[in-house]
Amino acid sequence: MQPRRYGPFPYQPIVGRRPWKWPNGARLALWVIPNIEIFHLDVPMPGDSQERPKPGDAVPAVRQWAQRDYGNRVGIWRVMDVLKRRGIRATAALNSDICLDMPEIVEACLSLDWELIGHGRTNSLRVNEVPPDQERQLIRECLDTIEKASGKRPVGWLGSGLQESWHTLDNLIDNGCRYVADWVNDDQPYPMDVDGRRIVSIPYPFELNDSAALMRNKLSMPEFERMIRDTFEVLYAEGEHAGRVMALSLHPFVIGHPHRIPTLDRALEWIMGHEGVWAATGEEILDAYLAAVNA
Repeated sequence: MQPRRYGPFPYQPIVGRRPWKWPNGARLALWVIPNIEIFHLDVPMPGDSQERPKPGDAVPAVRQWAQRDYGNRVGIWRVMDVLKRRGIRATAALNSDICLDMPEIVEACLSLDWELIGHGRTNSLRVNEVPPDQERQLIRECLDTIEKASGKRPVGWLGSGLQESWHTLDNLIDNGCRYVADWVNDDQPYPMDVDGRRIVSIPYPFELNDSAALMRNKLSMPEFERMIRDTFEVLYAEGEHAGRVMALSLHPFVIGHPHRIPTLDRALEWIMGHEGVWAATGEEILDAYLAAVNA
């Protein structure tokens, strides 16, 4: 994609779009995305509010690293239990080094029939922090590794830190990705035109995100639960007219703690108690959207 002032898609306000519906007349597609991430102990770590490491930061940053490792040792298993109990198949945004260093997590995701999408090799490294040739290789190796571990090549991508370069969309299309979740600017999917080739943006939450809400914005758990409920109520009402996506981003090292996981369980139980809620994976949302708008 060439540098430009606006994205590779036309501006289209949500109020002027042709109405369409999810399968079986559902109002809302609930998309739950656990970010399963790995950080390396021998490189600088993000800070307490998820700010990027600074040059000269000390290594090893044991407490910051171990805080995140908790998510893979303990937190993810609580998240899996909650989602299984509520009948929700998740889409795991997976750092591909998890496949190499923690294959038990990948095996558990597959046993739950979760979708796996690319999320970089490690959250210590972002695609816009490397030269173009290295970015191309990073994306290809990430998707190759997940395909080898799972038996299926990912069709979706969420960049580490939601970051891209001018080359990222081209690299994703070249490697078989059909959708991307970095562009947090809508409540419905929409197509992108990348020099005549298509990839679809699926709504991902920058706000309804446990890392952003609890670590960056320092919300309390009651405030986060109210945020989930308010988001649902607005999107559910709007979904009577045309389909909406309610995406919920989870980080096991955040939401997976004993004092936080009950909030997630309560909120999802309440959401799933409503008619017209379709708990779906990203690929299912993509296919349903394309079928609806092309009907």
